Amino acid sequence: MILPQCEIFTSETAQEVLFVTGGRVPSVEWFRAVAGGRKIFCVDKGIELCRACDIVPSFLIGDFDSANQSAVEWARAQNVPVEQYPADKDLTDTQLALSRAVDIFGEHVALMTGCFGGRFDHLYSTAFTCAAAEQKVILADEREIIFYLRGKEAVDVKFFREPLAVSLLPMTATCADVTIKNVRWELDGATLTQTLPCAVSNRVSDDKISVGVGGGTLAVYLCFTE
Repeated sequence: MILPQCEIFTSETAQEVLFVTGGRVPSVEWFRAVAGGRKIFCVDKGIELCRACDIVPSFLIGDFDSANQSAVEWARAQNVPVEQYPADKDLTDTQLALSRAVDIFGEHVALMTGCFGGRFDHLYSTAFTCAAAEQKVILADEREIIFYLRGKEAVDVKFFREPLAVSLLPMTATCADVTIKNVRWELDGATLTQTLPCAVSNRVSDDKISVGVGGGTLAVYLCFTE
């Protein structure tokens, strides 16, 4: 997957769907760069950014308790399929969107923006939901990126901008056989635990890093702006 800051090399060949959620709004320049050529799934308040940029999404879902109603009506006027759910429900809007997207788009990789900032409980729910989602999910804006490695997976990341920090965050109780190369503090076959997440604030030493995990689910966090 190619983003303005980097390219993440994976074995995935499925189509890429851009999810636009209602957290911290990405910059318009960054959003326009990633929106091109991708189907767009708006989640609740995310429709406001699409309307502001005059980018018509493929689908809109949510309870619309936070979205500007004029933006929702704009989507309807553009003949965007809209699914509205009650505000009192068990699943979050993001969880609903990830579930429905599999039915709507089939096999895909999800690029999710508008998911950072705001309340910690919202980000916590999103981070763990995406770690366990059926499809591959990458959370990103111009300031931060999170992607996940599950089981015996490894990726290379080529940077177009040098990140301020690279952190490895266990999303399961244990992540085994963790490896990271071309950083200040390299790992080779390390075990990381969720109760002591100590592999944080690493620094890159090249324009390309390699990360792998032998077991468990590992979040790779890239910070580009404090």
